[in-house]
Amino acid sequence: MTLENQARAAIKRGDPAAAAQAAKALVEASPQDPQGYFLLGMVAAEAGHVAKAVPLIEAAVDRGPRAEHLAQLARLLILLRRDGEAADAAREALALAPAEPLTLDTIGCVLTRLGDHEAAIAPFASAVALEPANLEYRYNLAAASGFTGRVEDAREHYEAILGADPGNARAHYALAILSRQTAAANHVRRLESALDHARQPGDALRIRYALAKELEDLGDPAAFGHLAAANAEHKRAISYDFAQDAAIFDALETLFSQGDLAPGAGHPDPAPIFVVGMPRTGTTLVDRILSSHRDVGSAGELQAMPLAVKQLAGTTSRVVIDPATVLASGKLDPTAIGSTYLARAAHHRPEGTPRFTDKLPANFLYVGHIARALPNARIVCLRRNPLDTVWSNYKNLFASQSAYYAYSYDLMDTARYYARFDRLMALWDRLFAGRVLQFSYEGLVADQEGETRRLLEHCRLDWDAACLSFHENSAAVATPSAAQVRRPINADGIGKWRMHEGALAPVAEWFETQGIAIA
Repeated sequence: MTLENQARAAIKRGDPAAAAQAAKALVEASPQDPQGYFLLGMVAAEAGHVAKAVPLIEAAVDRGPRAEHLAQLARLLILLRRDGEAADAAREALALAPAEPLTLDTIGCVLTRLGDHEAAIAPFASAVALEPANLEYRYNLAAASGFTGRVEDAREHYEAILGADPGNARAHYALAILSRQTAAANHVRRLESALDHARQPGDALRIRYALAKELEDLGDPAAFGHLAAANAEHKRAISYDFAQDAAIFDALETLFSQGDLAPGAGHPDPAPIFVVGMPRTGTTLVDRILSSHRDVGSAGELQAMPLAVKQLAGTTSRVVIDPATVLASGKLDPTAIGSTYLARAAHHRPEGTPRFTDKLPANFLYVGHIARALPNARIVCLRRNPLDTVWSNYKNLFASQSAYYAYSYDLMDTARYYARFDRLMALWDRLFAGRVLQFSYEGLVADQEGETRRLLEHCRLDWDAACLSFHENSAAVATPSAAQVRRPINADGIGKWRMHEGALAPVAEWFETQGIAIA
């Protein structure tokens, strides 16, 4: 067996010491052979030492680019938030016409992380064609198909996965949210059977969410019981305490209302339009309306502003936002924040339009930073009925390990979070009057053209009738709203909380004590 094969076999069986020994021997025997450096990099990556792995794989690429090496380099660069370099490596790998399914799937995953779901379709499809029994490859293709509006293709792939693995919880959940379920076509009985056989907590979580979604589509109040069970268990699993988020809100309020902020004019670029708000309040809808305009492209949900602030603040915590990072950010030059944001966003901006949207809902936490760092950027904050907002957050399975959404597994935590969001937006309005358009979801549904005109005026955009036909926008959507925003505007989402009015009564009563109107 060659040294290369020895190293690969050792990596596959989980023996990093033997893999490293064989890879080092290969480097010593053939210093110009890229494989030794690549395999040393893979050993480091498998051990979690991503920063050490990258220069080793770069050394392999320098000795003659190969698609496998470039694809893995791109994957690691994404983990290090070096998106621009990752994009270059992934596209160079794809240009080499790889024939290995793992390499193709890796390229597709990198493109997906970069938000280029359309480009990810081809490598994912090639990986599945080469290895059709690999359910991970097929799931990735199904997800990309759903994001890009290829709903029937996505459905076929999810069904193929469930045919091979009837308990696959990810496929069950993805299929449930792919489209609206009806009495004539739904998966409730199959989901109930899958729940009975679920053995892993993560599987039960996803299947209960899938059941809840389908039952709500059917108007069955039993949806709430499944959500309550799933959310209570997950909240215990992640050990969430609302005090974690309250401390972040406290730090923001302290910094911007009392802190000594560093002076600076900010970056003058008028290109960004930030669409912010609580999740599931219409941010994707507004993003689609804006990106239907001839001068606007959607960059998706960027982490560019949170990462710019974290990078420049230099705090050592492993989370992107915490009180220490917020307070440290007050000393940062606003122009530096704006420049760093734009550099990070550049790799995600669609070509051919002078303006772009960044629709990360959690950017409402960064409105103060945005207003100072990008004085010509426009900001739109979606507002929705408080009880519809709480219910919509509670019933949607966000990225289950993301700290942004940890509050959403408890009704009262979600209500408390909404109250702090509401209070923070009031602070931004006082400090940066006129910078944020508070935009009502219900108002948009009631008067689509009038409110669209108001939206475009705030964003300093000329009228474009295409914005009224947002549902014809063919761009990818990688959020739970993917199915809804491909339909014309409608009132289906208004008042959904009333189906569970009894369960939400404590939230309504608490909102009343806080002076938050729910009508």
